[in-house]
Amino acid sequence: MCDKFAGAGFQANMITYLTKVLNLPMVKASNTLTNFAGTSGFTPILGALVADSFAGRYWTIIVGSIIYELGMISITLSALLPSLRPPPCSPSHCQEASSRQLWILYAALILTSLGTGGIRPCVGSPLYRKLKPGGSPFVRLAQVVVAAWRKRTAVAPAEHGELYRNKELDADISLNGRLLHTDQFRWLDRAAIIVATDATTKPNLWRIATVHRVEELKSILRMLPIWAAGILHFAASSHLQSFVILQAFSMNRHLSSTSTFQIPPASLSVVGVITTTSGLVLYDRLLVPLLRRVTGNPTGITCLQRMGVGFLINIVATAVSALVEVRRKEAAARHGLLDAPEAVIPISVFWLVPQYVLHGVADVFMTVGHVEFLYDQCPESMRSTAAALSSLTGSFGSYIGTGMVSLVHEYTGKEGNWLPDRNLNRGKLDCYYWLVTVVQVVNFVYYAVVAWFYVYKPVEEMVDDGNDVEGDGGGDVGGGRVHRSYSNNDTV
Repeated sequence: MCDKFAGAGFQANMITYLTKVLNLPMVKASNTLTNFAGTSGFTPILGALVADSFAGRYWTIIVGSIIYELGMISITLSALLPSLRPPPCSPSHCQEASSRQLWILYAALILTSLGTGGIRPCVGSPLYRKLKPGGSPFVRLAQVVVAAWRKRTAVAPAEHGELYRNKELDADISLNGRLLHTDQFRWLDRAAIIVATDATTKPNLWRIATVHRVEELKSILRMLPIWAAGILHFAASSHLQSFVILQAFSMNRHLSSTSTFQIPPASLSVVGVITTTSGLVLYDRLLVPLLRRVTGNPTGITCLQRMGVGFLINIVATAVSALVEVRRKEAAARHGLLDAPEAVIPISVFWLVPQYVLHGVADVFMTVGHVEFLYDQCPESMRSTAAALSSLTGSFGSYIGTGMVSLVHEYTGKEGNWLPDRNLNRGKLDCYYWLVTVVQVVNFVYYAVVAWFYVYKPVEEMVDDGNDVEGDGGGDVGGGRVHRSYSNNDTV
């Protein structure tokens, strides 16, 4: 939570610092932030590997927090020391920050990214159960692939019950039940075929894998299309916050016509944070009970349906952003301020509030639903990796967003450039927003298709007599584990 609050304030103010203090052009400054966000989304996968493989979540969080604090202190020092920033812009000249000044800032940003990698994929102690590291999950996945390749010519048994199972071997990675056999990706089942050379006391996991370990890999493969849908979602939204804050600088930020106080542009992001925070409470306390009565689902709607709603709301939010930018530029044109980038356009900054609210509501559905999906459907022993996969979605999205903005800036010409370096009033930011809207519509269609065909992972359930039976999902009732049943009808 502290990481999220620090990150929210940091991201919102950094675009101001980069453009107004370090004097970077708008596109370069925005790309710097998205590249940093992309790196911060990638490092949690490294932290998850460390936590799941040998260090455990507790110590990963401790070390990550220390590195994160060092990064934040370094960023503060880079802003305080005059030698680490260029002179202020004059009407005739604006000097960008030097390479040395930028690299000092980049080093501080890298430290915060590394620290984030140790915090986000893990949970704290002592309020949470400590899990014994079960070895690198990616090694187990590689073992399945290698074993399946080595047995590519082996004859598969007629019944999947003849495939290799070993409860003792899987005990540390299946505390809540082993994964059951599925018919998808059946070529991977070859890894669990028992041949004469496998008849040893200690199995060679590079030659044979249990059904549970094969199904771990199948679960990941099934999740990937859903996971990938989030990439374009984050790519489309990656630069919006930076551009909105720059829009706010050019708008009337007074609370009223008689007020002398001006709202800091970066503080507008608080609207989104408040919307998301309050929205989560309202969703759980009001919306879920109402939906439960209609759908009969204990969670109201499935996580896939929740994500779909979030995609749709985000499309509306981006379209609203485009319409507001059209209105802002019309006001600038009416008052002859198109060539005055530092002038205040007589249009209220509160026109930007609706899009912040809509993006906050979209996060309640899409972002939370995405995390729930990954955590629930990821194999039990890879839960830290599941959290890291969520961050990795934002990472790839940020890098793709940087590419989109760079291409738009490069190929929309010097005259009438959609994303100009200095004068946003002469740009066509609304066209960029419409482009992003179209990208999100295409992405939603893709998501709806893959979500409809998604099959939830099956997990064994333990009944009171200790026998294992097949089921899907999870929940504890009356001393035995009872599991929910999923089908394609539960998806979007």
